Amino acid sequence: MSTSNPASTSTRSIHVSAAVILNDRDELLLVRKAGTTAFMQPGGKPEAGETPAETLSRELFEELGLSLNPGELQPLGLYTAAAANEPGFLVVADVFVADIGDQVPVTDAEIEELRWVSRAAARELEVAPLARENFLP
Repeated sequence: MSTSNPASTSTRSIHVSAAVILNDRDELLLVRKAGTTAFMQPGGKPEAGETPAETLSRELFEELGLSLNPGELQPLGLYTAAAANEPGFLVVADVFVADIGDQVPVTDAEIEELRWVSRAAARELEVAPLARENFLP
């Protein structure tokens, strides 16, 4: 093993909050950010002083126009997977179930596309490792 590049032997991580949003057909809401190819769960990185639930509530509003109180989000736990858009990084995600009721998500901010994806349909898409390995088995 080469030691000339210290970054190659250390793991770098990106902390995010992510949502599991299912519709009445048991399809998972996935989004694709502008300039990327992988579909992933909605969410994002925290701003200073935010709790993971506050981060997700803000991100869902900014990216998809969904209004959810942080207290309405149900924590699923902390998940780790290879980052889809940052080679060499791991994503460490606080994941929450978000019940959006009759709200309809719309693309906004950096989101270029959204899709409701079944487990079968996910096989035909490039899906981020976090979603593929944990929420679309």
